[in-house]
Amino acid sequence: MWCYRGGSISTEPRINDRIRVPEVRLVGPSGEQVGIVPLAKALELAQEYDLDLVEVAASARPPVCKLMDYGKFKYESAMKAREARKNQAHTVIKEMKLRPKIDPHDYDTKKGHVVRFLKQGDKVKITIMFRGREQSRPELGYRLLQRLASDVEDLGFIESNPKQDGRNMIMVLGPHKKKTEAMAEAREAQAARKAEAKANPGKSQNAAETDEVDGIDEDIVDDVDLGDDEDIAEETAEAPAEASSQV
Repeated sequence: MWCYRGGSISTEPRINDRIRVPEVRLVGPSGEQVGIVPLAKALELAQEYDLDLVEVAASARPPVCKLMDYGKFKYESAMKAREARKNQAHTVIKEMKLRPKIDPHDYDTKKGHVVRFLKQGDKVKITIMFRGREQSRPELGYRLLQRLASDVEDLGFIESNPKQDGRNMIMVLGPHKKKTEAMAEAREAQAARKAEAKANPGKSQNAAETDEVDGIDEDIVDDVDLGDDEDIAEETAEAPAEASSQV
């Protein structure tokens, strides 16, 4: 009675004694074609060269095997895969929320975040949040979105035109610069900073401490919705007016 016990299927090639065929098409250490030889002869050559016999094409008839240092081959393959992942560009969509009656200082701050995102090669989703009577004035949100798009037109373009979505109005900005280009520039800037750090150790240390503090503050601001204080102030101001009208 057949019984399946489970377990993962190995994707690694068979090497040395794990190869179970009578003969193989052998490839030498430098890529030269040796020809079809018995498996015993191929294993003997592998021991003579102090290398591994690796099955590189199992579906061929006969299977193709190569003499190589399998440990070194696996290491180099892992490093290539790591480098490929490092250079891989992931499309990221950032989001920035604004209010129709945003304060000029808050607008400048949030515009700075949008500029930073676009410079990094990321898309930015701009959301205008309407509350209360603001919902009857969608043109305020539309004009604010058009203003923001005009302020950052050197770095990005309108990928998705403003559209109403319930209480919100949404627009998507796309960067002119590709993600891969932004990553390359960031690596170049990092290499330049490291070179400057080696040339001026004292100065670079002070600059690094300043950059670290600035980066922390900037990240905190980035995660906080700066419109909350404004919303609370507006709701507080509107509450007495509504109460007096009811009286």
